[in-house]
Amino acid sequence: MTSFWLFLSKVFKWSFGFFELLGNTLNWILFIVCCVLFTYWCYVLVVTLGGDKDKDYHSPTEGKNPYYDPRIYKKEG
Repeated sequence: MTSFWLFLSKVFKWSFGFFELLGNTLNWILFIVCCVLFTYWCYVLVVTLGGDKDKDYHSPTEGKNPYYDPRIYKKEG
């Protein structure tokens, strides 16, 4: 019976080592993915939106505010 518990102990030690390695690998994968997303986010902020390019943007709905239209929200009472 003792040999069974020793075998079970080795299995548990192996499984904890496996999960530690798997968790470490997963952490590195997530770290690399987050670094890529952060780099892309910085690229979008600097290249796409940088250099006062937002001043050239004209909103297609500017001046059209249907949610505040008095014809839609008139007081009844």
